[in-house]
Amino acid sequence: MKIGAGILGAALFSGMVPLEASAQSQWQPVEQIQTYSITGDSGVDLYASIGERGPKIGKEVRAIAHTNFKLTWTRDYRPQPDGACTLVSARPKLIITYTLPKPASPLSPELKRKWDVFFTGVHKHELVHGVIITDMVKEIERVSVGLSVADDPKCAKIRTELTAKLGEISKAQQKRSSDYDRMEMGEGGNVHQLILQFVNGAGR
Repeated sequence: MKIGAGILGAALFSGMVPLEASAQSQWQPVEQIQTYSITGDSGVDLYASIGERGPKIGKEVRAIAHTNFKLTWTRDYRPQPDGACTLVSARPKLIITYTLPKPASPLSPELKRKWDVFFTGVHKHELVHGVIITDMVKEIERVSVGLSVADDPKCAKIRTELTAKLGEISKAQQKRSSDYDRMEMGEGGNVHQLILQFVNGAGR
């Protein structure tokens, strides 16, 4: 992605040891921030530094900020007396990481004021990506718990069926995230306006 273009996340799915259904409870994502250093004595210089040092999306394109996540599951597959297999519990562990820019040295009062507005806006944008990711995990949980496949005493078919469902949910999350970026970073979008205001004071 180019500076001011789409910001996407990546997922890691894996199975873990079983957990009794009775132990399943409400969960919350773990959210953490990591920063990368930028330098400059003006909005233009700081923004140029973001372009040089921002997190890479793909091989060459750099972003202002990036939201990534790691997702693992504790699942309890149980063979049923009739030969079916049922997924009786599925508990996620979700870690969301926001990568954001941070000036390496103190800024002048006026530049700091402009920076704080810019940073707050970018951070809020990334937090929405976190909500989109969390919503995806909740949807996975919804379709997983109680899923049952007939004639599956070794609980093999159910894993294949679940994987297919997860793929569709993941695609929907990616589309929602991309659509959000397109709206925010297109002409007149919130992030587009933040950039204009930070660099040259233009925008609404």
